[in-house]
Amino acid sequence: MAKYYCILFDADNTLLDFDMAENKALIETLTQYEIEPSNETIQKYREINEGLWRQLEKGQIRRDKLMNERFTRFLKEIGKEGNGAEMNRAYLSQLSSHPDLMADNVLDVLHELAEVATMAIVTNGFDKVQSRRVKESGVGEFMEEVFVSERADSEKPNRKIFDTALKTLGVENREHVLVVGDSLSSDIQGGINAGLDTCWLNRNHAENPGQVSPTYEIDSLEQLYPIVMEPDELARVGQKNRRHQI
Repeated sequence: MAKYYCILFDADNTLLDFDMAENKALIETLTQYEIEPSNETIQKYREINEGLWRQLEKGQIRRDKLMNERFTRFLKEIGKEGNGAEMNRAYLSQLSSHPDLMADNVLDVLHELAEVATMAIVTNGFDKVQSRRVKESGVGEFMEEVFVSERADSEKPNRKIFDTALKTLGVENREHVLVVGDSLSSDIQGGINAGLDTCWLNRNHAENPGQVSPTYEIDSLEQLYPIVMEPDELARVGQKNRRHQI
């Protein structure tokens, strides 16, 4: 009998290429505000944004402060006048329009996994942005639900967003749930906090500092097959009607 009947995926840099989407959206937004989108300028924004997101995940600031602060701080840092909150709205609009996939085979892998497990997305971010990107990428076709931190009022690694997901999906037995994501501090720690098994998607073979220990570690989504599928299901990859027998 297979162990995992439910897979909770992270979105950004797990299924969707956030780095590419962010880069495109930043270039478009900076150009709109007549700011040179140089590598140095983009890196400066990213440093500010990542610092604020770390604070948000630790519960040190609120979501509305992040939205109001990141471009305000950015403009101050580069010595430009402007309305940071307005610029943030423009950026989010651009970001939502880029549903880039992490790899060409993402949809194929999700199609196979959807034959044997219930799947959902649990992601940090803003609802309109993430929901649109998930839908337009094609990823949403394979998901029962998309749980976004803004709507759930809880950011990973807080267990609340996972608890909300499991309750909504009607999943009671947590030992049959697997969390898959690229971030040790957000996805993996969040899954651990919720009492769930976890799988670290470590595409670039980064070193694990050791503070967070995932149940599994993989470097491509296809490596989920032997973790999630029974031997006979694995042998019939590409065929339909392979739902786990409970």
